[in-house]
Amino acid sequence: MFSHEKNPFRLFDRWFRKAKRSSGQKDPNAMCVATVGPKGAPDARMVLLKDFDESGFVFFTNLTSAKGKQILKNPRVALTFHWDKLGLQVRVRGSVKRVSDAEADHYFHSRPRLSQIGAWASLQSRELSSRSVLLARAAAVARKYLGREIPRPAFWTGLRVVPAEMEFWTSRPFRLHDRFLYRRSGRGWRVTRLYP
Repeated sequence: MFSHEKNPFRLFDRWFRKAKRSSGQKDPNAMCVATVGPKGAPDARMVLLKDFDESGFVFFTNLTSAKGKQILKNPRVALTFHWDKLGLQVRVRGSVKRVSDAEADHYFHSRPRLSQIGAWASLQSRELSSRSVLLARAAAVARKYLGREIPRPAFWTGLRVVPAEMEFWTSRPFRLHDRFLYRRSGRGWRVTRLYP
């Protein structure tokens, strides 16, 4: 399966489509994004993959959130996809680039209106005294944009993780798993098998 595939994005696409077809796999586009926090400490959280192609993996976030600030300070991140029902995992290590404003605008306006309101209302990662404060902020945003299009906040955008490495893992009996690592090499990829 691995040794005949020279392009890791094609392999990821096959696995991702398989995960989406799997009836037992909830949120197949869920991925863990790991960043470097204050004083070099690791930090991780689950987000949703919104797009991918051979230029990288895209998710959207508030740049004033903890992850947004960490990525702006150190754009090196890691992603992990784990499809437990299928016994498959993909790890990605790379650097982050912002998507274009046009791409961010397009995705923002494809979201449900209440999600657009939420992007404005949430001071993501900051302390919140009560849920009623958040709901009041959301109501104020809804009133402000009543009957008109909600613009994308300048602090809310898409981030593309451009991989330097992609690792594919398949569960096998007795923990004798299959692991293959793709590393960028010039314009292509070098593939090596790893001990499990």
